[in-house]
Amino acid sequence: MTYETALTALADPSRRRILESLREHPRTVSDIAGRQPISRPAVSQHLKVLQEAGLVSATPHGTARYYVIRREGLSELRTYLDTFWDDVLRAYAEEVHRHMGEDNGRSD
Repeated sequence: MTYETALTALADPSRRRILESLREHPRTVSDIAGRQPISRPAVSQHLKVLQEAGLVSATPHGTARYYVIRREGLSELRTYLDTFWDDVLRAYAEEVHRHMGEDNGRSD
């Protein structure tokens, strides 16, 4: 999946809360729904979107399905966001060098 798909999936606050609820360990739809202000069917729909975006995966265990974060699914999104951080660091370095050049020209 692409970072655009992940960004679109995470644009919804309910999906972000669901993803955050999976940080500690895998959970079932019922377990997730019990911790959210939305219905079980809505949680299922949000999990489907997160799964299609490659951000979560489901593992069947008996009659239940356990959802877990796919950390590798976050890698494209992280790479994309890191480009902004790189831009910020580059601009900061240029500003520091500019100020250092001004300080060197002083004759106090």
